[in-house]
Amino acid sequence: MIFNSWEFIFFFGLVFLAFYFFKGGVQKWLLLISSAIFIGFSHIGFLLLAAVSTVITYGAAIWIDQKKDEKHRSIAFKLALVVQILLLLGFKYFGFLEANLSYLLKLIGAEYHWVATHMFIPLGISFYTFQAISYLIEVYWEEMEAEKNLLDFSIYMLFFMKFLSGPIERADQFLPQVKTTKLFSYDNTVNGLKLIGIGLFKKLMIADRLAPVLNDLFASVHDYSGAQLLVGTILYPIQLYADFSGYTDIAIGGALILGFHLSPNFNRPFIAQTITDFWRRWHMSLSFWVRDYLYEPIAMNKRRWGIWGIAYALIVTFVLLGLWHGGSWNFVIYGAIQGIVITYEMLCAKQRSSFLKRLPSSLSASYGILRTFIIFTFSLLFFKIEGIGNVGYVITHLFDGVDSSYKELNLGIRDHYLIMCFLSIVLVFAYEAVESKWNLKQSFKNKPMVIRWTFYYLMLILVFYNGALGNTDFIYLQF
Repeated sequence: MIFNSWEFIFFFGLVFLAFYFFKGGVQKWLLLISSAIFIGFSHIGFLLLAAVSTVITYGAAIWIDQKKDEKHRSIAFKLALVVQILLLLGFKYFGFLEANLSYLLKLIGAEYHWVATHMFIPLGISFYTFQAISYLIEVYWEEMEAEKNLLDFSIYMLFFMKFLSGPIERADQFLPQVKTTKLFSYDNTVNGLKLIGIGLFKKLMIADRLAPVLNDLFASVHDYSGAQLLVGTILYPIQLYADFSGYTDIAIGGALILGFHLSPNFNRPFIAQTITDFWRRWHMSLSFWVRDYLYEPIAMNKRRWGIWGIAYALIVTFVLLGLWHGGSWNFVIYGAIQGIVITYEMLCAKQRSSFLKRLPSSLSASYGILRTFIIFTFSLLFFKIEGIGNVGYVITHLFDGVDSSYKELNLGIRDHYLIMCFLSIVLVFAYEAVESKWNLKQSFKNKPMVIRWTFYYLMLILVFYNGALGNTDFIYLQF
């Protein structure tokens, strides 16, 4: 059950009506039951694994809280942490670990037979495991007390609007929201519906319109010209952003309708002038998670190395961030590129600043934005394409056939849909630029009802007739 499906629309409508019909503790049970149905809809195993992780985390945190001496608290914490990491490794990285073990054994002439080749990756496992780990760390650091109410904690772990792909919520921000009775709010409902509409617009008008041609292109790179590879390479970051930020808008909007405020996940990443700033704007809940629970502990441990300790922490953190996306050397390289570039930006900050001061301010900003986009776009080749050899082929053939005709460069997308997709991209970026300076939602709220509803219907007709309808999965469901 995905957000852009008729099943989910029907499901969410029932949940919404029942949720505000009841009050108090019944709302909590309704949320938990709804979340269980949502998770188990795809596979009952996904629900069972998430429930096991939830109960283990709940009990471990109480165990840590009850230990008085540091030695026993440390043992309890490490055991709980190892269990969560093993669950994640076992399901998400088994194939990667086994493949590399097989390769190493072959190098030394040993025989190895595969144990399993079709391990399924449970939905949401990366996201709820990261939530569990951050919660355990906060309890161990005594930043918060362990939650004693299993029902409240289960909602924190399993709440269906954030289960599939986040945002990755912190317990101290989400649990207090669970403990309050939710009353129907017209403003929350309207604002939530607007966010859902924006998310569906990004998904259907941009991401899903580009997805089929880009998937075909990157799955068989040898069958396309260099000019087509170049166009696809430029378009993929936009497709990825429209898909993932669209999902996030729907998640935040749906949660808001039910009275919950989720963390923002994107803040206009394509205006970033450095890769460092880019990662403060892209997938923010994950970026801040790795900053707090990976980078800072590693940097603190290596502080005796001075600036090289920081560089070491950055590269290790981003390599692990790359691996978080999946068990593949391509993801390792993807993460390493981010870490190396950010390390360069830190070590050469003075030289870069001196160079940029020589440029006019407008040119300096444009240069930074273009440089950042090119670096991120280049790294996404390792993110999207399977096999390092195929990535190498794309890189070495990007500028072949630059005199290709328009019919070749449009990648087979019909002219009408290509124009609508391009206009949608412009509209989304223009909306985000204006929204960052003025509260468009509030301004629009003050417009006459006739203007508002005319606009709503026009947008609905536009998406219905031009959107790529068909219940396509969101990209980040695979992570």
